[in-house]
Amino acid sequence: MNLWDTNEIDYAGLGFRCGIEIHQQLDTHQKLFCHCPVGLVEGPANARLFRHMRPTLSEMGEYDGTALMEKKTRKEIIYEILNDRVCTYEMDDTPPFLINQQAVDIGIKLALLFQCKIVDEAHISRKQYLDGSIPTGFQRTTVLGTDGWMPYKDRRITIRQINVEEDACREVSDVGHRIVFRTDRLSTPLVEVITAPDMRNPIEAGEVTKLLAETNRISGLVRRGIGAARQDVNVSITGGDRVEIKGVERIGLIPGLTHFEALRQKSLLELRDELCNRDISLDNFAYNISDATRHLLKTPEFVGHWAVDQGGVIGAICIRGFGGLIGWYVFPERTFADELGGRVRVIACLDKTPNLAHRLNRAALGIPEREWESIGKGLNANTNDALIVTWGPQRDVVTALEEIAARCREAISGVPQETRQVLSNGRYTDFERILPGPDRMYPDTDHPPIPIEMKRVSNARASIPEFPWERRRKLSEAGLSQQLVSQLIVHPRFEIFQKMVEISGDIRWAARLVAETIKHLQRRGFETANLTDKRLLDLAESYREKEFYREGTLDILKVICKRNRKVSEAIDEIIFKITDEEAELIFEDLSDTANLPADPFKQKRYLMGQVMRKYRGAIPGKRLWDKVSAMTSRKDKATSEPRE
Repeated sequence: MNLWDTNEIDYAGLGFRCGIEIHQQLDTHQKLFCHCPVGLVEGPANARLFRHMRPTLSEMGEYDGTALMEKKTRKEIIYEILNDRVCTYEMDDTPPFLINQQAVDIGIKLALLFQCKIVDEAHISRKQYLDGSIPTGFQRTTVLGTDGWMPYKDRRITIRQINVEEDACREVSDVGHRIVFRTDRLSTPLVEVITAPDMRNPIEAGEVTKLLAETNRISGLVRRGIGAARQDVNVSITGGDRVEIKGVERIGLIPGLTHFEALRQKSLLELRDELCNRDISLDNFAYNISDATRHLLKTPEFVGHWAVDQGGVIGAICIRGFGGLIGWYVFPERTFADELGGRVRVIACLDKTPNLAHRLNRAALGIPEREWESIGKGLNANTNDALIVTWGPQRDVVTALEEIAARCREAISGVPQETRQVLSNGRYTDFERILPGPDRMYPDTDHPPIPIEMKRVSNARASIPEFPWERRRKLSEAGLSQQLVSQLIVHPRFEIFQKMVEISGDIRWAARLVAETIKHLQRRGFETANLTDKRLLDLAESYREKEFYREGTLDILKVICKRNRKVSEAIDEIIFKITDEEAELIFEDLSDTANLPADPFKQKRYLMGQVMRKYRGAIPGKRLWDKVSAMTSRKDKATSEPRE
């Protein structure tokens, strides 16, 4: 059995569980806790601010594990300040303004769309973020709805809660110990939709995420486009633990990512069992560390020699009993060594890869066998042990060796709780940070509670659209293809589409025009902004009155886009006016049929082309085709009759 093939995996047997968190920006005018406008800005920053972060105790007197991890990175954080997008609140120099009530109203409506119970009173909480993406060191968030649900197949997906919170900065660069953020996105209002781990396989994870996104977008109250929405995907299997795949921007990646994460956890559990078979436990786990710089001073071919040239060191660690396990596969092309390398890259900030050597890759990295054996001898390593070498600034190498030991120690327990980032291939993940725990949350003392009155909830309920699953059912029953249905149910002009259907009486014509034709013109550079809602409704009226037929739609739209014409003007310019009586005589212009192709079908195509050049949109295409077919049939019959 190929364990990497999604078609050969028993996900139920694995105990696959998956929960989704969707974060999507709300379409508000101002930010969540100040009056700054929302929107990204390009161009140079007005100022740059330098900061360090440090962990703080929670309300229970505990440090969050993620905060302690971030402290090890010793990051220098640079914020690019934009005067027209941020104020002293974002830079943590003043308390927050009262929460943006427009964002609260939108959050309530979205919670109702997910059939949640609305809280009586919303309380602002602080969620620690010490990666530097929020200058305050924490994110303000509030719960608006709980205990919701959404239909999926023959069951319900539980919506645990709906939160409204502030977005973080945009990352510009992250090199070594310096990370640069741009502050324009900071404090943009977000909705966070959190499900229970109800998805039973990777396909369901992708489908449910799509339904969640459709429900947000159907409201017309969220921002769309690149960067406006991100998905966090939580995966676990029986015996494993919760791992969060952070910031998945494309829903189509989720099935593959969750599949490979489940198999990564399975592989790590098998590694745990192998360590158990070797009688390695948390109690007897052992390792040795040494400075290996002197062993590789005279090997300029070694890829890590740059560290010595720049005043750094080469460090080595011997993990007792781990012999042969560093090459243990966790993904089809990635091993446990890559797990170690991810920790070293993120926490020790040794991000120039490769950043460590082991027995399987040491020759490719330029470490001769003699020097490798010499390093191992200095650590009293034998064939049952694993030897790993890393290089860089001395302080970073010390951190790296400690993290390698910590990650190997975690392997004894199986699957560590962590947040992982998506790699460029869109299938595999790498370490991002330790998974935050409950100690990162605590009440915000700067903002008063927000009462949610029943009248406010009732007003919100009266203005929400129909559920996306109901909209999908109705469109499918109307005979539209699933591709068109999927495009329409979240289309920003869905209400205009409905009105066009009511006016024209032709749902297929209106559906293709709104979902496909306008997009087709936009991709080809036409000024589709000229296709205003009013003009589309006018077009539907003209279509109903048979001022043109389906085949003339595209040409009319092109004229409106190119020349900013009214619908009536575009029709007059494009559509040839003809009465029914005149339509019967149109083939008199085609009396010269001597050069017609011999093949009957090609004859019809040729004659249709001749007629459509002049009469496209003026006469129904089917009517033209029927007349062409009749004409060619008569010609064939005449030529086939024997002469007397």
